[in-house]
Amino acid sequence: MGKKSDELQIERLLKILLRLSNGGKFTASELCNYYDISRRTFFRDTNTLRNVGFALEQKEGYYWIDKNNSQSKNLFDLLYFTEEEAFIIRQAIHSIDETNVLKQNLVNKLYDLYSYGKVAEVIVRREHTSTVHELNEAINKKQQVRLLGYYSSNSNTISDRLVEPVSFTTNFIALWAFDVESQSNKIFKIARISRVEQTGQPYQYEHQHQAQEIDVFRISSVEKIPVKLMLTMRAYNLLTEEYPLAAKYLTSQPGNRWLFDGWVCGFEGIGRFVLGLCEEVEIIEPDSLKAYLQKKVECFRK
Repeated sequence: MGKKSDELQIERLLKILLRLSNGGKFTASELCNYYDISRRTFFRDTNTLRNVGFALEQKEGYYWIDKNNSQSKNLFDLLYFTEEEAFIIRQAIHSIDETNVLKQNLVNKLYDLYSYGKVAEVIVRREHTSTVHELNEAINKKQQVRLLGYYSSNSNTISDRLVEPVSFTTNFIALWAFDVESQSNKIFKIARISRVEQTGQPYQYEHQHQAQEIDVFRISSVEKIPVKLMLTMRAYNLLTEEYPLAAKYLTSQPGNRWLFDGWVCGFEGIGRFVLGLCEEVEIIEPDSLKAYLQKKVECFRK
């Protein structure tokens, strides 16, 4: 077995270990499907866990690990956060900007070790924890929910929405969901949801689910429009401070200038940025962005 295979096996064993010890019980078929492994590999992995001292329980076809067993307890003291440790981690994570790519990398690494719901409780702001928990449960069960009292900035209304939740965006800022009434995929900001009501009804339109793209200016759409801008140092600083994820599309140019070579889902977000710094930004492409901004300028004049 090569080094890469050894690393993959160790990573898989750690993930199986933590999944089997999160309080749930799983069948061999469920775990084989989840980790895309054969039953032969699964039984080899479970034997390995037993051989190194974990109290792997099995009854009526279900598997789990007893964390209270003295053979397992010491290691789990290292693998799990105490309530105080989780509180400190929550504070540290919230000190990072919501869209910072480093914050998302930290979140992804936590996902690799801990269940989705437990990570959400640490990352999500306290006032939104219940909302995210209810949505996460509906996603796992593939069930419809009602978003009660949703504040929509597009329609300027407060209404209830029957949706099929699909997935969360970066750092649980928003939810991708299929809106049953409009028969379309939409993004719903978590902070604008007053309450989530479980319906108990299964997905009806799963074949139409599609999580769209979100650009660095936080605009969502199914399209990706290539954009090139030349920025002054001031524009560069303001862009990276307000939209940290833009950093991966920026390269340094001679004369203290910076090239933004990326894509957007629409011109609303990037348009607001360019209009506010019209003397600091040169639009290289596309011409359609120039035309969009010219129309906005005409609106101001009128």
